[in-house]
Amino acid sequence: MATSGAHARHDVEHAGTGWLIFAATMMGISGVMRILDAVWAFRYHGALPENLQNGTLGSNLHTYAWLWLVVGIVLVVSSFAVLNGSQFGRWVGIAAAAVAIISAVVWLPYYPVWSLIYVALGTMVIYALATYGGPTTA
Repeated sequence: MATSGAHARHDVEHAGTGWLIFAATMMGISGVMRILDAVWAFRYHGALPENLQNGTLGSNLHTYAWLWLVVGIVLVVSSFAVLNGSQFGRWVGIAAAAVAIISAVVWLPYYPVWSLIYVALGTMVIYALATYGGPTTA
């Protein structure tokens, strides 16, 4: 019987750990991807696609590159903060995931499937951080 009580406490203390690891991992991967997008945009010197002329942030790739770089850095930093159990990191992670979702919506007309997948993953990250990232009440 004593083992089951200790096991029950163990389950309560670690409820949602998988979700938090998922959220931190997704934020880290998304951040690295956004940073790589920024590097590509800074270095790209070819012709712009025609449909970029009507882009939400204009037709200058450097504007997108700066946005992606900032979003990427915030996502990576908040990923590590969430893994360390930081409440500040949790709130920054929620805000960063929201910004990541919004930045994915910008590309919805150009890459609809990838953008929707990105929005879904961002929503799951927000769910994980909002539901399981808070202080334990047990």
